[in-house]
Order: sequence, then C-alpha cells, then structure tokens
Amino acid sequence: MWNAKIFTLFPETFPGPLANGLYGRALLKKIWSLEIINIRDFAKDKHKTVDDTPFGGGSGMLLKPDILAKSIDQNYKNGERIFYLSPKGKKFDQKLAKELSVEKSINLICGHFEGVDERVLTTRNIEEISIGDFILSGGETAAFVVIDSILRLLPGVIGNNNSKIDESFENGLLEYPQYTKPQIWEKKGVPEVLLSGDHAKIKDWRLSQSEAITRVRRPDLWQKYKKN
Repeated sequence: MWNAKIFTLFPETFPGPLANGLYGRALLKKIWSLEIINIRDFAKDKHKTVDDTPFGGGSGMLLKPDILAKSIDQNYKNGERIFYLSPKGKKFDQKLAKELSVEKSINLICGHFEGVDERVLTTRNIEEISIGDFILSGGETAAFVVIDSILRLLPGVIGNNNSKIDESFENGLLEYPQYTKPQIWEKKGVPEVLLSGDHAKIKDWRLSQSEAITRVRRPDLWQKYKKN
C-alpha cells in the first residue's frame, strides 16, 4: 500500500477530491492511504500558536521550528522522504512522480505565511519541491497536485494501464491530438490517417504531431528530446 502523510494547518482540506472517483475506489481497495497531521496539535500554548515574526525583520510570519519539527518527529518513520512544498524547490515533474510512486510512503509539508524556519529544513533532511513558478496561499493545493500525479501511476488505480503510455511527458513529448465520434462535427472531419486502419502510419502520424506540438509549445522539452 502506498501512503501519503500531509502536514497541514488546515486538515479539513483533505481528502477532498482524492476521496472520489478512481482515487476514492482505490482508497477503499487499500491501494493507497492518507494520513493527515494537524501541525497545530503540537503547539505548546492554549492559542495553538504555530508562527512568529522573522529575525532581522520583514513582512509576514514563519512557521516555528520547534512546533513543525515536533509534528514531524512524532509521525516520521526512518527512511521516508520528506518534502516541503515551496516555490524555491526543484521543479516537480513526471520523472519525480514516477520515482515517488514506488516509495512506500512520502511526507508532504504544506507551508503557510512566508514559509518555515530554515533550520527545520536542514536538520530534518527535508527536500523542497515546487509545482511551478507561481505563488499559492498555502501548500495544500500543491499537495493535491503531487498526490494526484502519483496515484494514477499506482498499479490498480487506472483500469487500462496502456492509457498511461502515450500521455504527455511519458516519452519526453507532449501528447498528439485525439479525436472521437461523430466523425464530422461542425463541418470538421477527422484526419484520414486515423481512419485508415494502418497502425504503422497512425503511429508515425502521432509521433510527428507530438514532435511538432512540443517544438512549438515547449522548446525546453524539445531540446531535451533532441539530445536523447
């Protein structure tokens, strides 16, 4: 069973959409599990204070190191990877999603305010990851993205495993255009090659389309693809 542990100030956010559809059924089948750790439960005062002002001044507040570290230490198991969802982190991609799908358990820390005390990150061997070059109000949304991308890779979650093979990023390219019935819609038809029944030609057409789309829309991916 694959397990995700979420460290958050807003436990009511989860499981949310992860409890529905394919993921909900996989949850019932015990293909994966979700643990929610409320960081406020580890606060020392009656007000459940988890943040404080940064040394040196500056706007915003930071998650206190003692509170966050305590929540980690009492829930972390030796050997598990811990990630802090941060705009400073390395970019989360399909390669990392695949890598994490074979882990038994991962830990995701959802930050808030201006971030967390740097000492927690260094003393607890926490990796920082980012889902993109933009700022969110908290790490919960990013956690949904990370878990979603991993869950669909777990055996038994998606019925047709072949459907994952031709997806964007699987071969370093964006996905080719796809079509379904009706064959004519608003006077627009389907490319003839897809109706030919010639699987070799269809495969070549799809590859050429993927290459063309990637070259135009994602030059960065295209350069990596050419090098490989």
